[in-house]
Amino acid sequence: MLRRLAGLFSKNAQLSLFDSDEPQAAPLVSAPSAARPERPTPSAHSRELLLDGHRVGYELRRARRRSIGFTVSELGLRVSAPRWVPLGEIERALQGKSGWILRKLVEQRERAQRVEAARVQWADGCSVPYLGESLIVVLDPSAAQHPGGARYDSGATDPQATLASVARHTLYLGLPQGASAEQVRDAVQAWLQRQAKALFEQRCRHFAAQLGVHMTRLRLSSAQTRWGSASADGVIRLNWRLVHFGLATIDYVVAHELAHLREMNHSPRFWALVRSVIPDYEASRERLRQAALPSFEA
Repeated sequence: MLRRLAGLFSKNAQLSLFDSDEPQAAPLVSAPSAARPERPTPSAHSRELLLDGHRVGYELRRARRRSIGFTVSELGLRVSAPRWVPLGEIERALQGKSGWILRKLVEQRERAQRVEAARVQWADGCSVPYLGESLIVVLDPSAAQHPGGARYDSGATDPQATLASVARHTLYLGLPQGASAEQVRDAVQAWLQRQAKALFEQRCRHFAAQLGVHMTRLRLSSAQTRWGSASADGVIRLNWRLVHFGLATIDYVVAHELAHLREMNHSPRFWALVRSVIPDYEASRERLRQAALPSFEA
């Protein structure tokens, strides 16, 4: 089971953490909504200190716990410490973790920049990622006569492009130029979901044959905490937002979930099974962790 999409449909669109029994790096956190992590709201417990020459604000919370804990979120650095631990010891602990803290703050800033870059203005000429490429949306009432009220140009050379070899993937929606942002968003989402269902079914059949498993049914998911899941009765659920990624990443998630039909765990046997069909799956896992999906808020 692949988990989790932090704030998939919100401005905090960070992807993705996995089950705790999978091999992974230190836990990441949700992406912030600003270009850099904000300092905590001023309070009696807000403090500052220098970490490797950088002034860092942090919020100190006293709690019933046995050790000092650190988290980096959209609010910046938060520290939880037992009530009996003196401030000097807390700040020495922060100094000892300065490299990790500064690295996570940088990751927050970079992730926020990716989220901002992925923000979509739902109107004629907007673009969304589709199969790892940029898909340009054009409002064209004549496209309403096509199935689903949309027509897709799969990448014919754009005669207006500076380089003749540049491909232009275009989705023509059967909507008037004055269509609302909600109408454009809903039409794009409906089209993407149709493409996702058809493609995922084809890739599931392909990898089910390679893995020697039987999928009884494929269902699309809109879950905010999982890329996919598998049940013992052979039902596979895949998040339709995977259609934003290239085929290699989609194939990894498909193979991951199908492998669960043989190994309902994340044991070494499970990962060996995944590697047998996706030898370089680590690259796809990293793409899933780092990607910022477009917001479907209009």
